[in-house]
Amino acid sequence: MNQGPTDLRDFIGEVESGGLLEQVPQPVSPDLEVARILAAKDGTPVLFRSVEGHPGYRVVGGIGSDRRYYALALGVSPDRLLFRLREALASPVPPPVDSGAPWMEVEEPAVDLLRVPFLRHWPGDGGYYATASVVFLHVPGNGYENVSFHRLLRLDSTHLVARLVEGRGAHTAWTRSKGDVPVAIAIGLPPHILLAASMSPPEGVFEMHLAQAMAPTPLVDAPLTGLLVPAAAEIVLEGRMTHNMAPEGPFVDLTGTMDIVRQQPVVEIDRIYHRRDPIYQALLPGMREHRLLMGMPREPTICDEVSKECRCLNVHVTPGGASWLHAVVQIEKRSPDDGIAAGIAAFRGHQSLKHVVVVDNDVDIFSPEDVEWAVATRFQADRDLRVMSDMPSSSLDPSAHHRPGVRSTGAKMILDATVPWDTPTGPAHPEAFRRVIGTSSRTSLLF
Repeated sequence: MNQGPTDLRDFIGEVESGGLLEQVPQPVSPDLEVARILAAKDGTPVLFRSVEGHPGYRVVGGIGSDRRYYALALGVSPDRLLFRLREALASPVPPPVDSGAPWMEVEEPAVDLLRVPFLRHWPGDGGYYATASVVFLHVPGNGYENVSFHRLLRLDSTHLVARLVEGRGAHTAWTRSKGDVPVAIAIGLPPHILLAASMSPPEGVFEMHLAQAMAPTPLVDAPLTGLLVPAAAEIVLEGRMTHNMAPEGPFVDLTGTMDIVRQQPVVEIDRIYHRRDPIYQALLPGMREHRLLMGMPREPTICDEVSKECRCLNVHVTPGGASWLHAVVQIEKRSPDDGIAAGIAAFRGHQSLKHVVVVDNDVDIFSPEDVEWAVATRFQADRDLRVMSDMPSSSLDPSAHHRPGVRSTGAKMILDATVPWDTPTGPAHPEAFRRVIGTSSRTSLLF
């Protein structure tokens, strides 16, 4: 098991010692200014040492805005992250339960969410949001705890409104419960816990067991709700998800487009805890960190499904597809139909996928130029294109067909950009497709 940084402060120290951390010493406003700086520095961790109107708080953002930061946290190379996540999904590990945690150092004498530096990220936002907020709750009837990200719009000093995606764990718990649902909300977590909270394990598997499989993740019982919460958190809010409703949104979503206003459940906060000198964690909507936390956890499930059809070497859910709608799948081709079969399997592994490009092992799937080269030299639309109509789609795709209360539908496309086989055992003229100049061989050819 990786023994790297196990809390946010340790991780900030690591990126700082590596010269990767930007720091802003002067006071900044939570109203658009923090977000403006994070957007300008997208891809870089930024620590704000002073936030106007919120004495005692610091704000950090961008800690997961590049694959190399997750790789640093998990002790692997960026191109091996998929396999680290896959190992965790295959072998969850129960974490230890401690008797106390640093986030219990301070219990606020009165609940006042206005003291916590929620941010307004974009001019069209519906208000001040927490976006790196991880919600812990029990699912009635199943006896297990659910962990997931939810954006939280601050309504006043004691109330939030939570966006719940229909049919997922938190929404299921809320709809099954006739009364309030106790919740604990953790803010300020290290990358491995953020990844675990973004993953979709089989029903009954606690996401924190995935976190423990990646790095030490001790838990503690939250004092009011009894929910198991990471000891590593900076801030913990305890309260109840009620059946009262309030408008939530507008909000800039994953695709960089504005999500609609919906009636969503109100959360009443009963207690606020935090570390001394707490660090509030920001996650800039629609930018790199948001996309990576959404898309990267889908890569192991895609790989698992593709591996049932052929040998899958790697998967990249690409940033150009909002890290949700497009993927590149790398395979070792063993039969003429492996490319299309791999694409169909990828859609099983992540139903929101819209377009899949399948490539061979000599193509760098993290290089858009390399992938486009494969399409240009190995793909023919009348032979290697597969289009499927009226398929399950994503609510995040504004071009899909959307109907209230029904899963969105749309068309899907596979581009088989592997070397075409015109014999049962391979191409008749493989030399025509051999890469002479490419990302790995260019230097050796020239020199």
